[in-house]
Amino acid sequence: MKDIPLNERIIFALDFSDPEEAKKWIIKLESHVKFFKVGLQLFLAGWWPIIEYIVGRNNKVMVDLKFFDIPETVGLAIQQLKDRDITFATIHGNKPIIEAAVAEKNEVEILAVTVLTSFDESDMRDMGFKRSIEDLVLIRSRKALDLGCDGIVSSAHEASALRKELGSNFLVVTPGIRPGLNREIENDDQKRVATATRAIINGADYVVIGRPISTSPDPLHTVQTIQKEIEIGLASLSIK
Repeated sequence: MKDIPLNERIIFALDFSDPEEAKKWIIKLESHVKFFKVGLQLFLAGWWPIIEYIVGRNNKVMVDLKFFDIPETVGLAIQQLKDRDITFATIHGNKPIIEAAVAEKNEVEILAVTVLTSFDESDMRDMGFKRSIEDLVLIRSRKALDLGCDGIVSSAHEASALRKELGSNFLVVTPGIRPGLNREIENDDQKRVATATRAIINGADYVVIGRPISTSPDPLHTVQTIQKEIEIGLASLSIK
């Protein structure tokens, strides 16, 4: 198991269109959560100042922009992350795209997105893929790690196979986390979901979670519940 503080195991997804609202959530949660995700929505609304705000308060940030373009453009985009104290950045792509991103990563750890957790097997068939999601995740993960990526973004459902096939010397960041597998969240667009306990047991290092916390009547209690689930998962691993 990697030596990751409990207050960094949850990456809270700042999925807000208003930077001021995002700042309020950072202040509300940072006593318990020290890692925050900035995706396309918030980055376009708040640009670099929201990144600077997060790291300026001694928190970590995952820039989840899923860079995907011609290799030169991706490399130049990754260059823009330099010296901003960003911990993780996400990319998509084939070998030349991944190579371009890795070549410019500097201190940023590059995570390769495999298959979005909003996809299921029927979506794969609609897109013309004949392999299972697990097969595709394994193929893409092996290639990304061989090319120098630091980790993988994968659902908990594939994390176990990743660890079995590829080992432990890389990061697995898992979205689609639901406390106690609560499926009553309005407009939930995630299909491959799991509890934090299951994600950790399957091999995740970090869990990404947003709406189950932001829509909770008691967000800090929900955070503590998820952290207890993480601890259960870690304890289970320690006795194996």
